[in-house]
Amino acid sequence: MNVLILEDEPRSAERLAGLLRQCDPAIRVLAQLPSVAEGLAWFAAPGQGPGQSGHPDLLLLDIHLEDGTGFQLIERARLTLPIIFTTAYDAYALQAFKTNSVDYLLKPVDPDELAAALAKFRARHAALAPDLTALLRRLGQLPAAPPPAPAYKPRFMVSSGTKLRSIETADVAYFFFADKATWLMPRQGPRVDVEYSLDKLTELLDPDRFFRVSRSFLVAREAIGTIHAFPGGKLQLELLPPPRQEVFVSGDRVTPFKEWLGK
Repeated sequence: MNVLILEDEPRSAERLAGLLRQCDPAIRVLAQLPSVAEGLAWFAAPGQGPGQSGHPDLLLLDIHLEDGTGFQLIERARLTLPIIFTTAYDAYALQAFKTNSVDYLLKPVDPDELAAALAKFRARHAALAPDLTALLRRLGQLPAAPPPAPAYKPRFMVSSGTKLRSIETADVAYFFFADKATWLMPRQGPRVDVEYSLDKLTELLDPDRFFRVSRSFLVAREAIGTIHAFPGGKLQLELLPPPRQEVFVSGDRVTPFKEWLGK
């Protein structure tokens, strides 16, 4: 958060800067200025405009400055940024709240009151701050946001006798159905049964990596070794590690399979 302090008493300005850092070490005090004239010059300087890195998010403004009042600075600089007034006088509270006032703190500023005022500013800023990206998209200045990537199953918990272990999906060569069960074949090690149907696994796994080549086999791209082509468009796959049975791509899946391989 960028904060600018307008205060004509040096000790008070230093104390305010210290209290701000106590409230939030991330606060950046851009400057401590004592007068209307210096405030006007500061806001007129290059790089101090709204949306620029040197522009304050919040102004701590004393009402009585060296050469005028904080209200004169607001009017002449046409300030619209949020303001926390810090003053020894309570007579200006009503006038202050007709401006962009977040709070009105009497000197000596109480640390807890300053912290509460900063919290009020943050709450108000969060409620009013526009989602610029969403606004630009609505205005057609940015393309529509892509849909979030689906979360695919990263691993499988399997049992081997009385032991449980986790197999990363990246280590799976293929799944197949045999002996009335669904089996997971890892790249290394023996097959293990899983409590999913091949239909369900097709939904859970990344389609860029896994393809259902037949009713009985769901294979990972990396597990495909040699592809044998036969007359009539029939395809036979050599998988790694080798399965016990021959694996053919179903006739109605040959074209989608070739397209998948070409991605």
